[in-house]
Amino acid sequence: MRRHVEGDPDAFGEVYRRHRDRMWAVAVGVCGDRELAAEAVQDGFVSAFRRADTYRGEAAVTTRLHRIIVNACIDLTRRARPTSELTDDVIRLAPATPDATGRVDTRMAVHESLHELPEAQRPALVLVDMHAVPVAEAAEILDVPGGTIKSRCSRGREAIGRALRDAGFDAEGTSGPSDSSDTSGQTNPRGGGHD
Repeated sequence: MRRHVEGDPDAFGEVYRRHRDRMWAVAVGVCGDRELAAEAVQDGFVSAFRRADTYRGEAAVTTRLHRIIVNACIDLTRRARPTSELTDDVIRLAPATPDATGRVDTRMAVHESLHELPEAQRPALVLVDMHAVPVAEAAEILDVPGGTIKSRCSRGREAIGRALRDAGFDAEGTSGPSDSSDTSGQTNPRGGGHD
């Protein structure tokens, strides 16, 4: 990034090559729509290119790019509520299913519940749970305290778990009648906390 600011004509191309795949995956997770994600990635990298002179090196380039891409995703999804495609990344929030039909059903249920989450919870959950971004880095990307990231992820996981149970999925991710003897209502779709 520094070489780009200093005038190296090939430097930003290298930044793009190193980070495009990860930024694409994050954008698809946050937007839930490949077309919208492509637009967010394009807008984000153009913004990063144009505003490179404001980069001071206090955060990693990846952190800065995450922040720009997530903000682009949020801006675009505010303007248009897309018809979302199912993505492979979304399914990572759900438990494994025993067969292909169950996997598709679970994917659809998780996808729907992920995109029903409040706008603040979805990016936190996508970064931490789907892309294994550390809580501290997610906090920096989203410009909120680490405790806020943890609580947003926790509430998001609970909401997805409730949505899956309401859709008739049990703790193993299989569809069918819910076990009426389970009164806890606290099943986490990932099977535990992620702090």
